[in-house]
Formats: sequence, C-alpha cells, structure tokens
Amino acid sequence: MKKIISFLLVTIMMFSLAACGGNDSQGEGNTSADSNSAEGSGKDYEVVVVPKDASNPWFVRMESGVKEYADETGLNVYQKGTDEIDATKQAQLVQDLIAQGVDAICVVPVDPESIEPVLKQAKEAGIVVITHEGAALENVDYDIEAFSNSGYGAFIMDNLAEAMGEEGVYTTMVASVTNASHNEWADAAVEHQKANYPNMTLLKEEPRVESNDNGDTAYNVAKELFKKYPDLKGIMGTSSFDSPGIARAIEELGLVDKAFTSGTGMPADNAELLKSGVVKSLTLWDPAQAGKAMISLAVKVLDSEEVAAPLDLGIEGYDKMQFREGSDTVLEGEGWIIIDAKNVESFGF
Repeated sequence: MKKIISFLLVTIMMFSLAACGGNDSQGEGNTSADSNSAEGSGKDYEVVVVPKDASNPWFVRMESGVKEYADETGLNVYQKGTDEIDATKQAQLVQDLIAQGVDAICVVPVDPESIEPVLKQAKEAGIVVITHEGAALENVDYDIEAFSNSGYGAFIMDNLAEAMGEEGVYTTMVASVTNASHNEWADAAVEHQKANYPNMTLLKEEPRVESNDNGDTAYNVAKELFKKYPDLKGIMGTSSFDSPGIARAIEELGLVDKAFTSGTGMPADNAELLKSGVVKSLTLWDPAQAGKAMISLAVKVLDSEEVAAPLDLGIEGYDKMQFREGSDTVLEGEGWIIIDAKNVESFGF
C-alpha cells in the first residue's frame, strides 16, 4: 500500500512540474513577442518587399539592400517583383501575398490609384502595409520618402554651389514646368541659394528652362543658354537626364572647369562624365537603403513600437525621420547621397 501511495505522489508531482514548465514556456513566448529585437518574435515575421518590377537595375539594387537586411538580422524578409512594370501585375502579386498570409508588405507602387483597393484588402486582413514613393496613398500604416522636396532641392544647390566656387550666374532646369516635384526641388534650391550663397545670382532672363525629360533636349537647351549668356556659369538639373545633357554641352563648347552642373543622375549612366571631371558630382538616393528602411519600419509596427518623430530606423539617411507637415503617415528622411568619381562604381545601377 505504501508503495502505491508513493507511486501516486510521484506521478502527481511529475504532472505538476510539467504543467508549471508549460506555463513558464508560454510566459517566455509572450516576453519574446514584446521584444523589438531580431532575436525576439521578429524571427517569425514574413516581410515582403514588392518593387515596381524585378528587372529594373534600380530595384535590383533595392533587393541587395533587402538581402543585406535579412543577413544582418536573420529575419524572414525578401523581395518579390513582377517581370515588368505593370500596375495590374503588381496588384495581383500583392493579392497573392495577402492570400499567403504574410505579416507585412512593403510596396513601391506602380500606380497608386490602382493599388489602393488592394492595399485596403491587406489592411483588412491584418497585414502591415508600408510604402515608398506612395505619399498619396491612404490604406497604409506608413509611407516612407527618402527626403523632403525642400531638403533635396537645397542639397542639389549645395553641390552646384561647391562646383561653382559659390559665385556666378546660374539657372534651373526641370523636365517640365508642370512636374510638381522637379519644380519644388528647383524652388527650394533658389531659396537656399538666396539664403546661403549671396555671390550667386539666378539668371533673370530665363530662370527656369525645360528638358522634357530628354537628354538630347537638355543638351540643346544648355548649349543655346551658354551661347546666349556668356556669363552663365552653372545650370542645376532635376530630371536624371538634365545634368548629363548639360555636361555634353559644356564639354562640346570647351567650358570644362568654367561652367558647371549638378543634379539628379544615375551612377552607371554617368560614370565616365564623373571620372573625366566634366561633372563634379551628381545627387540621388540609394534604393538599397530605402528597401532596408521600409522593412525596419514594418518590424517596428509589427512589434507594436511607438512611431514618433524624430524616428530612427537604424538606417543611414533614415535615422531622424520627420512626419510631413499635415500628415501622420508620411515620414521623410535625409536619404540623399552624393555620387562622384570616387564612389560612382560602388552602386551597381
């Protein structure tokens, strides 16, 4: 009888210990879920970056950033794009990811209007939605912009001013006078020049010219400007076609180191111009960093962290983000970069 009682007591104790162990394990699970580190519940998140397409060199560069983030954190994050820039295909891909039940989708929208209802479906399914270059979208948790238009315009002017020795006559070039972002950059650049570079002067006769987003047009317009205004020393470009076209005119007219340009430009397309010294520097933002920033913000939302300005996403250029004036979803960074002869080969796009 004593042996039976002893056996029963031991059995009861074993069940009690097992139950306690189960509760401890559950408690640890809750603690992990509240952690904002990659060692916590984030290991179980599935975060997908959806670019405009998979083959464009810009988004190939973005994928390199996504892969770096995955390697650095151990999180299940990856990029998945369509075979071409197509709004319908992108919307279908996002719908497939919703059905798959991923935790977060980070989208660079092809067409904000057509993707809006699909993002609404994602939100209704409890999926975190982060976008980049989608400031007008409503069905998002947050949209990330690499910079404010005013900040980027000032940055371009700083680079042009440095090339011009902070003195001389300049003008501004945009794709068209109806292109909102280009004109905002140019307006901000002019205001920044007036406040910071008193020895520079905006060309009164033609303060703004158009390139039609075409390198040949930019070249022809610049050539005529330099011929018409001998004292013209610099032209600020906004379209990625502007500065390369202007540089061609500078080189052809024998004005290297006498006339200057700076503005948005792609590394691979302008490597030789930069190395030759015809163009001292170009400006841009790195899609690899933008990809990382989207994921970092998605993880913060999944971890229920507070998103407040200045927001530090742990990514260079996105470490003191501010909300756009009048918005509680659009976050702007300082993700602009300088491309010059020293670093032009390092970007790969």
